[in-house]
Amino acid sequence: MALSLRKVEEEAPALVSLYKTAGESLRRHGVAGERAAVYLVVDYSGSMKPYYRDGSVQALADRVLGLSAQLDDDGRVPVVFFSTDVDAETEIRLDDHQGRVDRIVAGLGHMGKTSYHLAMDAVIDHYLDSGATAPAFVVFQTDGGPINRLAAERYVCKAARLPIFWQFVGFGDPRSKQFDFLRRLDELAVPERRCVDNVGFFHAGREPGRVPDAELYDRLVAEFPRWLTAARARGIVRS
Repeated sequence: MALSLRKVEEEAPALVSLYKTAGESLRRHGVAGERAAVYLVVDYSGSMKPYYRDGSVQALADRVLGLSAQLDDDGRVPVVFFSTDVDAETEIRLDDHQGRVDRIVAGLGHMGKTSYHLAMDAVIDHYLDSGATAPAFVVFQTDGGPINRLAAERYVCKAARLPIFWQFVGFGDPRSKQFDFLRRLDELAVPERRCVDNVGFFHAGREPGRVPDAELYDRLVAEFPRWLTAARARGIVRS
């Protein structure tokens, strides 16, 4: 079950508003009361520097933590930082969220290129090893297309058989050709390429930290209900 308001007030008072706004969005989309293991995947490629510097990545982490408190009961979000490879696998907790992104990044090395499939593999392994019975909701942030598009596409198609929903979030210029791949990924044919539509994508723009909380949550969860229905119909999600 979701964490109580009192628990959030005690452990992360700065996130109370996000917790409430996330709950309102879930109710609007008809998935209040659903359970999910929430993950965050964050792009650590070189072009992401401005978004770490201006707090956009930390703001996204806080918002995802607020959503997780509505969907899960452990007060923590597993986080994968990726570039050319997986740079870090760690977590962000309600009781230790402030400045957490800066502390993680301080221990990382060179910011590389962008390779989705290795980060996806890390999430899949973590989820399968966790023994979770609820499905996974993965917020996957990036500011561009992957260097290995074929591998990313294969992972999405293979992962469609697992109870994992991938919600991609773009940072940067919405008109950039870099995001054409993600738009295509979002529209891969069902059932010819994958058994269910397991991907959502939206663009948060050049200043993602300025997107209002309610709008961000609505866009994060918009495609989740349709996936849940389809995945349950196929027996992929049993809870």
